[in-house]
Amino acid sequence: MNLRIPGPTPLPDEVLEAMSRQMIDHRGPDFEALHAEVVAGLRVFFETESDLFVLTSSGTGGMEAAIANTLSPGDRVLVVNLGVFGKRFGTIASRYGVDVTWMDVTMGQAADPAELERRLREQGPFKAVLITQNETSTGVTNPMQALAAVVRAQDPAPLLMVDAISGLGAIRMPQDAWGIDVVVAGSQKAWMAPPGLAFISFSNRAWAAYEQAKCPRFYFDLGGARRYGQRNQTPSTPNLPAFYALQVSLAMMVAEGPEKVQLRHQQIADYCRAGVERVGGRLYAAEGCRSNTVTALTLPEGVDTSTVLRRLREEYGIICATGRDPSVDMVRIGHMGYVTEADLDAVFEGMSTLLKEMM
Repeated sequence: MNLRIPGPTPLPDEVLEAMSRQMIDHRGPDFEALHAEVVAGLRVFFETESDLFVLTSSGTGGMEAAIANTLSPGDRVLVVNLGVFGKRFGTIASRYGVDVTWMDVTMGQAADPAELERRLREQGPFKAVLITQNETSTGVTNPMQALAAVVRAQDPAPLLMVDAISGLGAIRMPQDAWGIDVVVAGSQKAWMAPPGLAFISFSNRAWAAYEQAKCPRFYFDLGGARRYGQRNQTPSTPNLPAFYALQVSLAMMVAEGPEKVQLRHQQIADYCRAGVERVGGRLYAAEGCRSNTVTALTLPEGVDTSTVLRRLREEYGIICATGRDPSVDMVRIGHMGYVTEADLDAVFEGMSTLLKEMM
């Protein structure tokens, strides 16, 4: 099976093998060494000296932890919304009673730093700004360095919280250098690891907000994660098989080096985009903001997208993703983590054959 969705992603054999190890004492020295190694590996790609925690949850749990640990009901936040996952970040905040102002961006486009500056100036002040680094529902990557600079330039500067679940590891976003307060990522994306772990980093400004935050929290209370983290443990039982897998995949990524990992994703994304255009698809995201981890496309007029996706699965063993917004008939191809040009060649060979039959 050729799994080409934007997560979970296929795993290298070494990572699969690591998941079969026997369980260990999560309060003992073996897990403490494992935890320390994993956090050190993550720091290489987060590019931060801030506190960094591994939570047993999906990435959405990390997003909820970001909200619950920094905000109080009634706090005003600005949510930069590019699509399904930008909307999810704001929806989580609203469920906690946070006062959400939406900056909706046209689907397929990235956020405009000038528009963000105008919103902050005219509609603020805000306690926090919530942004998605890489919106998999539209195949768009935001200009995070420029957006972060706009947020930092405010007086006072709101907290900047970034959902980097589908980008970090493949797309560079140095937390400390760009002044980002909270970064959330997830194991099942570019990290070549299985689902089940979320990563979240917390700056000193985020900790100051934590001391004032009144949103309820228990499982996702990062104060507890901080106390246990000082001895390389987690407050609750961790997902040990996912930790084992992540230890191996991170070692592979660190050995390759962040620059080479990011270049590899750039190259495979360029290869995918060329393949889309070669078979007659139309790239959905605007030029200049196309993601290096997922490509969104629309098929030629008159072609039924659901039929193409079904036949790719049934006849070729290829699983691509449909769109997340019912208003757009879309195909999404994931190319993050463990992926080769041959994997994409198979997609386009099958798609080309089907389109010739259906047009």
